[in-house]
Amino acid sequence: MSEPVRLPWSLRDNPILRQWVDFSVPGTARVFTAKVELGQGILTALAQIAADELRLPIERIAVVSGDTRHSPNESYTAGSMSIEIGGSSLRLACAEARELMIEAAARRLKADKARLSVAGGSILLDGRQSDLDYWKLAPEIDMNRAVSGTATLTDPKDATYLGRSTARFDLPAKVAGGAFVHDLEFPGMLHARVLRPPSANMHLTAIDLSAAERRPGVVKVWRSGDFAAVCCEREYQAVKAIEALRASASWTHDDRLLIAGNWKDWLTTRLAVDSQSETGRRSPVEGDVIRRKAIYSKPPIAHASLGPSCAVACFNDGALSVWTHSQGVFPLREALAKALSVDPRRIEVIHAQGAGCYGHNGADDVAMDAALLAMQVPTRHVRVQWMREDEFAWAPIGSPMAVAIEGAVGPDGKLLEWSSEIWSGPHGRRPNLFGVELLAAAQLERPIAFPVVHEDMNRFAGAARNSEPPYDLPYRKIVLHSLPNLPFRTSALRTLGGYANVFAVESFIDELADAAGIDPVEFRLLNLSDPRARETIEAAARISGWDRRAPRGTGRASGIGFARYKTTAAYVAAVARVDANERVRVERVDCAVDAGLAVNPDGVINQIEGGIIQSISWTLIEQAAFGPGGIAARNWEEYPILRFEQAPEIQVELIQRPDLPSLGVGEAAQGPVAAAVANAVARALDCRIRDLPITRERIVSTLARPD
Repeated sequence: MSEPVRLPWSLRDNPILRQWVDFSVPGTARVFTAKVELGQGILTALAQIAADELRLPIERIAVVSGDTRHSPNESYTAGSMSIEIGGSSLRLACAEARELMIEAAARRLKADKARLSVAGGSILLDGRQSDLDYWKLAPEIDMNRAVSGTATLTDPKDATYLGRSTARFDLPAKVAGGAFVHDLEFPGMLHARVLRPPSANMHLTAIDLSAAERRPGVVKVWRSGDFAAVCCEREYQAVKAIEALRASASWTHDDRLLIAGNWKDWLTTRLAVDSQSETGRRSPVEGDVIRRKAIYSKPPIAHASLGPSCAVACFNDGALSVWTHSQGVFPLREALAKALSVDPRRIEVIHAQGAGCYGHNGADDVAMDAALLAMQVPTRHVRVQWMREDEFAWAPIGSPMAVAIEGAVGPDGKLLEWSSEIWSGPHGRRPNLFGVELLAAAQLERPIAFPVVHEDMNRFAGAARNSEPPYDLPYRKIVLHSLPNLPFRTSALRTLGGYANVFAVESFIDELADAAGIDPVEFRLLNLSDPRARETIEAAARISGWDRRAPRGTGRASGIGFARYKTTAAYVAAVARVDANERVRVERVDCAVDAGLAVNPDGVINQIEGGIIQSISWTLIEQAAFGPGGIAARNWEEYPILRFEQAPEIQVELIQRPDLPSLGVGEAAQGPVAAAVANAVARALDCRIRDLPITRERIVSTLARPD
C-alpha cells in the first residue's frame, strides 16, 4: 500500500480546491493566497507557478492576495515560506485542477485522457483545438473536493514561466504612484491621528479634549484610558488637532532607569526562562586540542520602514472592513475580534501594500487604531497614518541578543565540541499568537495587556533560529535564556534570531580556523559533509577570487560567512571585501545561493541583494538608542541607515536546481553577510569585533583595550 502524500502545511490546513483556484470569471483563472506582497515579488512568482500548471498565459492569471473574504488562511507571510510552502501548495492545487479538467473533457469527448492536452485554457484533442475550455468545463468540476496532491507537476524543463525571470506585476503602479495603503481614498474619508504617551510607562492623567474639538475640520475627538485621537475632514487638520491635544495633556512620571548600551552585560544579568538542546556525546580526545570561547552581541534594531504605518477602516451596520499592510490578515482579524468584541465573521481584513517591512512593525497596531476610530464614526471610512516619531517609538523592535560560544578543534582540524548560550527577548509577538498583542488594546480604559512571552528551543522560531551550526559535530549543546520581561516591546524583525546567531556562529568558526592555522574556506569545507552546502561555499569562494594567502592587518581584507537559513531553507555563502582604514566600508559582496527551483531567478536575486544591503546597514550602523523615556531614536538623524553611496558592488550567482523543491530565500542572506563583514574586518585589522554594530568608535575602543 502506497504511503499517503505529505502535503505542505498550507494545503493541509486549507485542503479544498476552491480555496486555491476559481474559474468563475470568463477567460481568467483566479488563484488565491494569504501570502502578501512586501516587495519580495511573490505575487509574480505565484502567478508564474499557476500559469505553468494551468497551461495559461500569465496575463490570464489573477492573484487574489491577503483577503479574508477569499484567501485560504495561511497565517502570516513570514519565515521565507511564501514560495516554499504557499507556492508549493498552489502548484499542487493548480495541477490537480488541470487534470480534473482533462478528465471532464475526456468524458464529454468520449476520448482517452492520453489524447488530450491543454493550451491557453483550451482542450486539445490529438493536438487539435476542441470546442471545450476550462470555463465551459468548470461547472462539471467538483471544486469542493480535497486536493489529493497526486497530480503530475509540470517539469521545469518544459515550463514556460518556471525558472524564468519575469517582470514583476507590482512595480508599474509603484513607479507611477498610488500602489500603497497610504494612497487609498474613499468618498467622505476622514483622516485621523492618535496621541500616545511620551513613553510606554507613562499614563494620561488629564487632557482638554475641547482643545481639539474647537479646531476646524474636526469631526470626532475620542479618549479611552491612555488612548486619545482625532478624526478630521483633512489630514493636515488632524495633524494640527493632535498637536493641540498633546499640548493640553498631562502624564504620570516615568521613573524607568536609563538602559545601558552594553547589551552583553545587560542581557546576561537578567532573569531568564531556560531551555536547552543537547545532541551527541562528549568523548575523550587525544592529542593537541584547541579550545576557544567568545561572546557576541547585537543591539535592538528598529524596522525603520520608509513609509510610516497606515490603515483604513469602515464600520457599517455592525460589520467592520479594514485595509492594512499587515502580514497576517487572518490572525489580525481574530485579534481585532477579541479586542473589539465583534464577531470575526463580521470583520473583513484586506491587504494593501505598505512601504516596506519584513517583520512585525506598526501595521497591525495602526489597523487597530483605524478600527477603533471607525466604530466612533459609523459609515465613514477612517484613515490613520502614524507620524515618523510614532513609528520609531511604538513599532515593536528586534530584540537585542547575546551569544556565548565555546568550542574545540582536534589536531586534524575537525570540530569536536560546541556549546552555545543565547540571551534574548521574544521575537514572535504578532497578533493572535499568544494574545491580542495590539498597542491600542493595551492603552484603553479597559486594557488588554500584552502577555508575558518566553521562547523555547524550537529551532525555527525566535531566538533559537539558526543557533545550531551547520557543520559536522559529534557533540553540541545549546542553551536559550529567554527573557520575557524586557522593558520594551520586541517582536519579529527579519530573520528573528537567525541574524545574530549566524553572525556569532560564523564569527566563531573563523576564530577556530585562525586558532588551528587553517584557511577559513578550507576549514568550513573540512567540517561539512552536506554536498549542497559545500558547493555553495565553493561557488562563493570562486566568484569572489578568494585568496587563501591574503595577509592580515593591512586595513583591507575579505571575509566569508555561510548558513542554511533555518537549517531547512536556502543555502547562502557570502564573501565581503571591506576597507577598514578610516571607518568600515563594504566595497563588494559576492554571494552564492542554492534555493532549489528558483521560480523567478531575478526575484531571488533581488531578495538576496536587498538582504545584503539590509545586513550591511544592521551590521555597521543600526541600533535603537534608549534614554530615561524609553526609545530615544525617533527620526532619521538619530537612527541612520545605510545610504545609497555606501552600497557596495554586489554579484549573486544562483545554483539552479530545477528538479528540487523551491527553498525560501527572503531572509537567507542577512546572517551570512553579517558574518562575512565581521570576518573581513577581523582580518583587515587583525582584531576581532564581537559586538554590533561595527562602528569606528567600537573599533577604536577595542583596539585600545589590552588583551
